[in-house]
Amino acid sequence: MKISVVNPPYMDGKFSRTSRSPAIVKSGTMYWPFWLAYAVGTLEEAGHDVVFHDCPATNVTRKQLMNKLREDSPSMIVLDTSTPSIHSDLAVSKEIAEILPDSSIFLVGTHVSAKPEEVLLSSPHITGIAVGEYDHTLVDAANTLEQKTDLEKVAGLWIATSGKPLFTGTREFIQDLDSLPLLADVYKKHLKPENYFFAAARYPSVMLITSRGCPFKCSYCVWPQVLHGGTYRARSAENVASEFMKIQEYFPQVQEIVFEDDTFSVDSNRVTEVSKALIARGNKLPWTANTRANLSLEAMEMMRSAGCRMIIVGYESGSQAVLNGVKKGTTVEQNIGFAQRAKKAGLLVHGCFMAGNPGETLESLAETLAIAIKLKPDTAQFFPIMAYPGTRLYEQYRKSGNLKTEDYNNWLTKDGLHNCVVDLPGLTSQDLVNWCAYARKKFYLRPNYLLYKAIQTILHPTTEGRRTIRAFSTFRKHLFRRSE
Repeated sequence: MKISVVNPPYMDGKFSRTSRSPAIVKSGTMYWPFWLAYAVGTLEEAGHDVVFHDCPATNVTRKQLMNKLREDSPSMIVLDTSTPSIHSDLAVSKEIAEILPDSSIFLVGTHVSAKPEEVLLSSPHITGIAVGEYDHTLVDAANTLEQKTDLEKVAGLWIATSGKPLFTGTREFIQDLDSLPLLADVYKKHLKPENYFFAAARYPSVMLITSRGCPFKCSYCVWPQVLHGGTYRARSAENVASEFMKIQEYFPQVQEIVFEDDTFSVDSNRVTEVSKALIARGNKLPWTANTRANLSLEAMEMMRSAGCRMIIVGYESGSQAVLNGVKKGTTVEQNIGFAQRAKKAGLLVHGCFMAGNPGETLESLAETLAIAIKLKPDTAQFFPIMAYPGTRLYEQYRKSGNLKTEDYNNWLTKDGLHNCVVDLPGLTSQDLVNWCAYARKKFYLRPNYLLYKAIQTILHPTTEGRRTIRAFSTFRKHLFRRSE
């Protein structure tokens, strides 16, 4: 069967739909569409002919997409979605249905997984929604359509029957992640590294996934709750190392690999195993990974020996009460120890901070900025809270009345930047957005930080210097913008 898999255009800009918080990111970040890419590879392994359109990364407009789909003439179309873009995504899907009335259209992604009935009722042109982990669901759906049998027998779908949404039943999560196609092979066939950018990594970089799910219970985190059901599964160290080597073979221009797992360091023993596998293969390519504040010094040192350059950590807040309120499971003291161990291991740190979690006050925000400066990460991000449908935090704020709107258009500003729709006692949503802008200025415009970056750029002009200058060229217009 001929299938078109589409990351649709939105806002005529660099809308990074695959990001955990989809938006036009201030640093110019554009995530690789790895969840869609896994589906593309799985469909191709099943014998289907797949065309992959990543519109935001390639600046393909809506009109251009329609022309490409006419040329493709697919029997099945898979369309990615997100909460901020959902109204546009549904409009795109409707236009596709009008120009290709004989094609079956399936939606995937976090938003439609959280709100399948709402979407189906508003969009009768949709054939089905593949919820959660959708790789094998799409293959079964494609095979079913090809054989002209009943979609009701395909687990993991929401479909409309007699005008009413019907769930076909829960699909088991994939336990053997080594059985999935390698993203490297899909990327080589369909995508180009130069079209993607991650501000914390050297350009160009490639994003890989080495595990799915997360055993921890952070109430705001969307992928584990909506796509992967909170079940943690990991690829073998040898499987990861093999893909690492393929990336270097396929893309000699790539300067870094980013492990975009929710938490690469769930198990320090596995971190060591992956690092040893990379060392055994003679890896020379730098890499970055998302980690947790309990990562041991021994694991950090092993990562460094295997080529790890930077670790990304969700510090989130300088207030222990706020950390406890979102079930983070870490402490402020752990965060301090993590920063000290990373420095000792010779690893750079990208620190992530949020504003607007339950219990947030002006005092706790001050604590967060103070700890961000004290921890001295190489780079930091400050986000207003983004409560997404399907997460426990979203339900908490909806029930408490702190969610001021459920109009998904308001999840972004008119420019496509991160917005906030949460009002807290003593802190409006605009206060939270303004605080993030204030915190960025205070963090990045410190004389000590500017001196540190200047020295880093002079000492490493072709690596860290290039990364800093490229990110700053986009970031500066937001850094110096006045708050509302």
